[in-house]
Amino acid sequence: MNATTKFAGFTLGLAAVFGIALATGAAIGPEPTEAAAHDAHATGPATDGGSGAEELPGGLLVTADGYTLSLDTAQTAAAPNSTLRFRILDQQGAPVTRYVRSHDKDLHLIVVRRDMSAFQHVHPVLDGNGTWSVPLDLTRAGDYRVFADFTPEGGPSLTLGADLRVAGAYDPRPLPAPASTAAVGDYTVTLDGAVTPGQASKVTLSVSKGGKPVTDLQPYLGAYGHLVALRAADLAYLHVHPEGHPGDGVTAAGPGITFFVTAPSAGDYRLFLDFQHEGVVRTVEFTLSVPSGNAQTGHGAPAEPGHGH
Repeated sequence: MNATTKFAGFTLGLAAVFGIALATGAAIGPEPTEAAAHDAHATGPATDGGSGAEELPGGLLVTADGYTLSLDTAQTAAAPNSTLRFRILDQQGAPVTRYVRSHDKDLHLIVVRRDMSAFQHVHPVLDGNGTWSVPLDLTRAGDYRVFADFTPEGGPSLTLGADLRVAGAYDPRPLPAPASTAAVGDYTVTLDGAVTPGQASKVTLSVSKGGKPVTDLQPYLGAYGHLVALRAADLAYLHVHPEGHPGDGVTAAGPGITFFVTAPSAGDYRLFLDFQHEGVVRTVEFTLSVPSGNAQTGHGAPAEPGHGH
């Protein structure tokens, strides 16, 4: 699946973070290369039995194309260091043990509270029996959505989603207002670009520190930026990556990270951008409002294959 497809789910290629990618995806052939897997993660399961004529955004289904995300437990107590265990089951109900690596990992796990006020992007460890495990910070009670983004060996690229309930007093928070800048610590990230539903749109996220542009971003998971986008109405998911690759002799190490985003619909999206600088991975969050209408804003661009996850 390519970046445009996955943000049919949220190919808000801008991002997961720019949640701007919402697409979900088309299947790829057996034993795909890592490059093929990279491109394929842009889309999700089709609603027509796999023809791709109609596609759902990623993460809305717990089972797709014969694969199921199975949590060991769907409810747990609030705790700062809670271990989540799960398996990916195949068509016969057997745990999957072989995966195609994409962006340095066999599986990417995103865990987000339903009000999107708590977000974690982690990488579980797989044991020999097909069970994944990872520690999570579940200090805050509430309903969470767990997204597993992966490609089983010989199977399609998928993003499956399941609900996790964390017991305790739940105080849901409103979605922050849309803004073109967001801060994390001493860093400020500026969003430049506009997104039109149904069209690939070019969006650039620029990183600065203390008012000075950052020009020495470090690769993280094979890219200068890692973006997850979620549609606020239903948490439809898209995990996308930026234009270019570190070390290709063309892509600059900042301050701008460019994404191509295709929003499946108008509405509010929450974007989570991971970037690495001075050896530390930081996450900055945006709310993006995608207006209805078909007019181009001047920032639109043809979708470029190969940038979606």
